[in-house]
Amino acid sequence: MATKTKTQEPVEATGVEDSALNELFVDELKDIYWAEKHLTKALAKMAKNATSDELRQALETHMTETEGQIARLEQVFESIGEKASAKKCEAMEGLIKEGEEIMKDTEDGTITRDVGIISAAQKAEHYEIASYGTLKTLASTLGYNEAADLLAQTLEEEKKTDDLLTQIAEGNINQSAKSEKK
Repeated sequence: MATKTKTQEPVEATGVEDSALNELFVDELKDIYWAEKHLTKALAKMAKNATSDELRQALETHMTETEGQIARLEQVFESIGEKASAKKCEAMEGLIKEGEEIMKDTEDGTITRDVGIISAAQKAEHYEIASYGTLKTLASTLGYNEAADLLAQTLEEEKKTDDLLTQIAEGNINQSAKSEKK
């Protein structure tokens, strides 16, 4: 196997560059790259609309983390000899639209809106967890060990964010929203 160099040549995995699986892997990388770039904007909107300081802070922290994940994806592209590029992610576009609808349909300044924001954010997190889990496995299968390690880091961050959102919801948000009137 070749080792990683600073050039844009395929690394580690020789002979897989022309495989259908490699093509799918690169296509999925482009998909999540688009998703992450658009999610940063959505997270900013969610944070701005959050009532709870704890939720707002968690969303702002994850927005910063997501920017790091975008940079990490660029490293993944480089590690496999591909130029980082995005392909529209229909799934994330739909999740973002759903989140916008939830914010539109709930009253500003309510804890119920926070419940909706958490729901929308967790749906996006679950999509990312599924995507990064698949990408990490494909990278390993293709012999892209550096890419697999980078993707595993992001996968763990996404899982931690999902857990944090659950803790925030179960900590007091859901119970507080239960008593809000229409």
